[in-house]
Amino acid sequence: LFLSTLPLDAQRREMTADDVEAFLDGLVPQQLAREDIAGAAISIVKDGHVLFAKGYGYADVASKKPVSPETTLFRPGSISKLFVWTSVMQLVEQGKLDLDADVNKYLDFNVPAPFGKPLTLRNIMTHTSGFEEVLKQLFVGGADQLMPLDQYARQHLPKQVFPPGTTPAYSNYATALAGYIVQRVSGQPFERYVEDHFFKPLDMPHCTFSQPLPAALKPLMSSGYNRASDGAKGFEWVAAFPAGSSSVSAVDMTHFMIAHLNDGIYNDVRILQPETAQKMHALAFTMHPEVNGMALGFYEDSRSGLRIIGHGGDTMYFHSELRLVPSENLGFFVSYNSAGKGELNPRSVLWQKFLDRYYPYTVPSRPVASTA
Repeated sequence: LFLSTLPLDAQRREMTADDVEAFLDGLVPQQLAREDIAGAAISIVKDGHVLFAKGYGYADVASKKPVSPETTLFRPGSISKLFVWTSVMQLVEQGKLDLDADVNKYLDFNVPAPFGKPLTLRNIMTHTSGFEEVLKQLFVGGADQLMPLDQYARQHLPKQVFPPGTTPAYSNYATALAGYIVQRVSGQPFERYVEDHFFKPLDMPHCTFSQPLPAALKPLMSSGYNRASDGAKGFEWVAAFPAGSSSVSAVDMTHFMIAHLNDGIYNDVRILQPETAQKMHALAFTMHPEVNGMALGFYEDSRSGLRIIGHGGDTMYFHSELRLVPSENLGFFVSYNSAGKGELNPRSVLWQKFLDRYYPYTVPSRPVASTA
């Protein structure tokens, strides 16, 4: 349903820090125990402020090191892509990139156009690049198997199986390619660009795209697990690193969420102009006006009568969600450091129960069609 046109129930529970904590304290520890998950970090922003941030369980089971929302690093996987997209839009503002230009304009190698349509950054940001998804060497076994971004972009170019701009098909490679374009146009290594344009100005000292981790951050990294009871696994190495290599803390991510919800500004630091942030969040591609579509990099996840944008993220061991509700000036981030038993989807369950508590909603009855 096109939920943004449907009414919210009149009665809403007041979203206070104490009520949120009581609610999550009654739910998250049960999730960890039931699903055999070591730990989780959650942060919530509302009306430009951090409403709630808390760690649950362990960052390391063997040493019983607790999760800290301020300093424990989690791997948010593809939520990393939001930094790629925001970087692209900064360069669009500066006139250095055009969302509708052939990406070959910005590359030092050629992306073929087998369907006669050039690939654009708008296609990439709406996951309509047409590339088939390739999982081989998305992750590699160690730092010695990583390659520079230019080599990765050249050597891992996948086949284009759909005309650009026509068919939604998720592409980690296309995001890595966008990161390489940011690198070439800005003149900075991608991880340095993000450091200089987001992590430093937004006061996010516990965030990095670097692999291996900087020495100062390495002791803060949470262990990752299949199941908490199975023992810790090693650090995961993402070859297509702009698409998923970041390591972040839950509290630091609140600064990024607030900036996006506040039309591109956090405290006195502006990372996007208001019109650019609004353009990023607006619907940019849909197969049908009554189903969820894609904004510029954010995907729609509308439910409970609300238009919601965000991104999920997965490595082998970490599983995360970031959700923004612009109309409510609300942001929600959660990351689990274990795959768990896989019987339930804890992050989706958590988010839906959160919405059910604070945005109760009854779907209006609709006429039943006489035929299919």
